[in-house]
Amino acid sequence: MELEKEIQTKFENDYHKIVVNTIYTYGWISDLLRQRLGKHQITVQQFNILRILRGQYPGPATINLLKERMLDKMSDASRIVERLVQKGLVTRCINQKDRRAVDIVINEKGLELLKKLDPVITPIDILKANLTEAEAKQLNFLLDKLRG
Repeated sequence: MELEKEIQTKFENDYHKIVVNTIYTYGWISDLLRQRLGKHQITVQQFNILRILRGQYPGPATINLLKERMLDKMSDASRIVERLVQKGLVTRCINQKDRRAVDIVINEKGLELLKKLDPVITPIDILKANLTEAEAKQLNFLLDKLRG
């Protein structure tokens, strides 16, 4: 559906529309992901941290590394890690080289959950219905170009 009809507004120019359209689409995708992840009692931010930890596996990550790599820079990585520890999805231990640092490692339960979530979290069923593979490639190119 056209954005103008969806939010019932007119735009000053196409650049103005890009900003609003990007924010609106972010909300649409976030809602979709929240619905799919909520069925597994996990948030988008928790999922993001689990994915980062899986990329580091079997090596550990620090809170600072997680903060750097998280998609949502406003999230409290320490609090999210604490929730993942409580859920039994990650393990936290003292860094052997720097006693002030804490190492976080995804465990088997966390890896198993990600295996279940991988096909659920990629909304290819919805995206493929709306975009061809060539259009998806072009959109990725344009979004990368937009960020410089």
